[in-house]
Amino acid sequence: MILCCGEALIDMLPRQTEAAEAAFAPYPGGSVFNTAIALGRLASSAGYFGGLSTDLFGQMLTDTLASSGVDSRLAPRVDRPTTLAFVTLTNGQAQYAFYDENTAGRMLAIENLPEMSADVSALFFGGISLVAEPAADAYAALCTREAERLPIMVDPNIRPAFITDSARYRSRLETMLSSADIIKVSDEDLDWIGTTPKGLLDIGAAKLVLLTLGAQGVRGYWSGGQFDVPAQKANVIDTVGAGDTFNAGVLTGLWNAGKLTKAALASATEAEFRPALELGSRAAAITVSRAGANPPWEHEL
Repeated sequence: MILCCGEALIDMLPRQTEAAEAAFAPYPGGSVFNTAIALGRLASSAGYFGGLSTDLFGQMLTDTLASSGVDSRLAPRVDRPTTLAFVTLTNGQAQYAFYDENTAGRMLAIENLPEMSADVSALFFGGISLVAEPAADAYAALCTREAERLPIMVDPNIRPAFITDSARYRSRLETMLSSADIIKVSDEDLDWIGTTPKGLLDIGAAKLVLLTLGAQGVRGYWSGGQFDVPAQKANVIDTVGAGDTFNAGVLTGLWNAGKLTKAALASATEAEFRPALELGSRAAAITVSRAGANPPWEHEL
């Protein structure tokens, strides 16, 4: 099972009632949550770990995970509210108002970390869950604890507007990136970190670094060099969840090929990495062709 560790929240999206009144509609979301959903739909053995509330929104998240075949048994259920992100649009640009104080997700602590069951074979971390404490410290501790045993993928997906203590966040992120076997970044991520893809390969355990290039596709870096995988053509509705779906496709491709182990990643070649990136690109192309974070099912590929 590939265990996705990080945020799950409710996006409150602007809508209008039949009486033309402004309203908000709840939709399950969160970068790591979306990756878990995409993994489940791509027929990978997928799990989710993060603080889930017992409130009505927490039940919505739990039900959504289950409906996509995602195992959430390791996620603690607590009597705290679910994180809400109210979205407003100004000239088409989304702005967020987060309600995250004392929530089930944010208050996840190191003592809530699970013992890994025997069926957990890889871990995924990323998103804003690596920013907000104490949960961010718990995820970093889990990453460090399991790094020698399990293959780890990290997608920092850095959002500078969410960072309140850049020094603490930078230190935490550097520790996690140095433990990761697979790292996915954008140009903006690299600028914030102050490094290059090859620099990420050199700092720790990474066997594969993925640099997303938008409409130009993705560039893979490994010990033997670099290679490009073009983006799939798509009629773009929006890009919500595209990167999360790509992550799931890469993990699924490696999983299906028997390459999602520390030993296999260490010896893999471009010819073995490339199909996983191509699967990620195909899956992401379907996601961008429809509204919202709605990853494809296996049969749609």
